Amino acid sequence: MEALSALVAAFDPAEGDALKAAEAASTSGFAYGLAAFGSAIGIGFLVGKSVEAMARQPEAAGMVRTTMFLGIAFTEALALIGFVVFILIGL
Repeated sequence: MEALSALVAAFDPAEGDALKAAEAASTSGFAYGLAAFGSAIGIGFLVGKSVEAMARQPEAAGMVRTTMFLGIAFTEALALIGFVVFILIGL
């Protein structure tokens, strides 16, 4: 946090656009970080439980694998939406 406050203090108060751009960049970076972190946790949990299900019932492995890949795609889509928000906030 000290680095962020030093960055904000370095700007001249008359330069409101530069300060706004710095705040937008830090906020959008934080938002994308949360989106990527949440997606990574979701995919890890999903794959772990899928492997556990395949180990318990090997005859259902095909159906579990298909469902796992669909879940991974939907979870990864959330990270991509977070990236789009990152770009939109940064503008």
